[in-house]
Amino acid sequence: MNRRPNLSARLKLTLSYAGFLLVAGVLLLAVMWVFVLRWVPDDDARSIQQRFGAVIIVGPKRSDLLNGFAPAAATALAFLLLFGLLGGWILAGRMLAPLTRIAAAARMASGGSLSHRIRMTGPRDEFRELADVFDTMLERLESHVGEQQRFAANASHELRTPLAVSRTLLDAARADPMRDRDELVERLHTVNTRAIDLTEALLLLSRADGGSFGREPVDLSLVAEEAAETLLPLAEKRGIALDVTGEPAHAVGSAALLLRMVTNLVQNAVVHNLPAGGTVTVHTERRHGTSVLRVENTGRPLPPELVPTLTEPFQRGTERVRTDEHAGAGLGLAIVHSVVRAHDGTLDLAPRPAGGLLVTVRLPGSGSAAAEPRQAP
Repeated sequence: MNRRPNLSARLKLTLSYAGFLLVAGVLLLAVMWVFVLRWVPDDDARSIQQRFGAVIIVGPKRSDLLNGFAPAAATALAFLLLFGLLGGWILAGRMLAPLTRIAAAARMASGGSLSHRIRMTGPRDEFRELADVFDTMLERLESHVGEQQRFAANASHELRTPLAVSRTLLDAARADPMRDRDELVERLHTVNTRAIDLTEALLLLSRADGGSFGREPVDLSLVAEEAAETLLPLAEKRGIALDVTGEPAHAVGSAALLLRMVTNLVQNAVVHNLPAGGTVTVHTERRHGTSVLRVENTGRPLPPELVPTLTEPFQRGTERVRTDEHAGAGLGLAIVHSVVRAHDGTLDLAPRPAGGLLVTVRLPGSGSAAAEPRQAP
C-alpha cells in the first residue's frame, strides 16, 4: 500500500517509547544530582582536619565524582536509548498486528471480496472488539449486496417479460393486418398495466427501504377498515368473508405506506384463499405499548420451509402463482416487510395447521396519549 512520505505509526510509537525511556533516565540522573551530589563538598578531597580531638576524613570532592560518574551516566543513557528503540519497535509491532489484519480485510472488501472475515482470537480488548464489529459489518454488507443483486436480476427479468409480450403482440399484428385490433389493444393495455404496477411497486419498495417519508400518528384500526372497504368487492366476488375486529392501535409513521402495507396483506389473504367459502380476519390491538395487526386467512396448507421465503422480492411461492388479473408482481409481502422494517417493527408469518397463513405485524406505539390519530388518506 502506497503511503505519503511520513513516519509510520509503528515508528512513531517506537520513538515515543524510546523518548519516554530516555526522559525517565535523565530525570533519574537529575534526581541524583539534586539530592546527592550537591551535598558533596568541593574542597580538597584528601585533607585531614582536627576538631575537638576528633579526626574527620573528607572523601572525594564533587569534581572528582562528576568526572567518574559522567561517562557511566552517558553510557547508561545510550543503552536506554538503544533498548527503548529496539523494545519499542517490537512492542509496537505486536500491538499494531491486529490493525494490520483489519487493514488487510478492509483492502479485500474494497476490492469486492466481502466473504473474508478477520475472526480475531485472544483477549477481548479494543482491537478484538474492533475486529468483531468489522466482521459483523462485512456480514451485513455481503447479505445486503447479495440481496440487491438478486433483486436487480429479478426486477430486470420481471420488467423484460411485459416488454417482450408487447413486442410479440405488435409483431403478430404487423404480420397479420386482418387481426382484431380491439383484442390487440385490450391485451396491450393489460400487459402495460402490469408493467406500470410493477414499476410503481418497485418505486414504493425503494421508498420504504430508503426511509424517506414523513411520520405522523396513524390508527391501524382505521387503516384496516379502509383497506377492507377497498377490497370488499374482490372478497365478495370470490365468496370470501372479510371481517375487521379489534381496538384502536396507534402507531407513528407514513399513513400512505401503512395503508399500502395493510392493503397488500388483505389482498394477499383474499387472493391466496380457498376457491369459495374462505375467510379473512383482520384484527388490531394494543399490547405492552406495541400496536399489533393480525391478518389471518384460510387456504391451502403451506410447507413450513416455504413461509420464510415469501417476503423475498418476486417470491410467489409454490402453488401460489396466479395467472388472473390479480397475479401481481411478487412484491406484495416484500413491500410489507420493507414498510414494517422502515417503521422499526417486526413481521411474523406462520402457516395455519388447517391451511392458510397468519401474519402478525408489531409496530412501536405512538408514545403520546394526547396525539390525535390521523386516518390514512
